[in-house]
Amino acid sequence: MFIINCPYCGDRDQTEFSCHGEAHIPRPTETAQMSDDAWGNYVFFRTNPKGYHRERWLHTHGCRRWFNALRHTVTDEFVTTYKIEDPRPPLPTESQTSSDGRQS
Repeated sequence: MFIINCPYCGDRDQTEFSCHGEAHIPRPTETAQMSDDAWGNYVFFRTNPKGYHRERWLHTHGCRRWFNALRHTVTDEFVTTYKIEDPRPPLPTESQTSSDGRQS
C-alpha cells in the first residue's frame, strides 16, 4: 500500500481512492455531426503508456472530489496531484528519470 496526496484533504491511504482513466480528454463540441468511428474513438480509446501518465482520480472514501494526478504506470510513483482546474504539469523527460523510471 502507499499514500496518495489528495489536493483537498492531504495525504491518505490509497484504498480511499479510485482511478478513472486518462485526464485532459477534450470533449467534442459537435457530437451530432461526428461519424460513428469518430464517436467510438472518443468514447472507447485512450492512451495507455508505459511511463508517465496524467489520470483522473476520485477520493471515493473521503471528500468525494475529483482531481488529476501525474503518475508513472510502471512504478506507481505519483509525481504530483492537482485540482481539475489547475494547469497540467509537464511530463518528466527521459533525462530526468533513472533506469527504473524514477525521477532524479
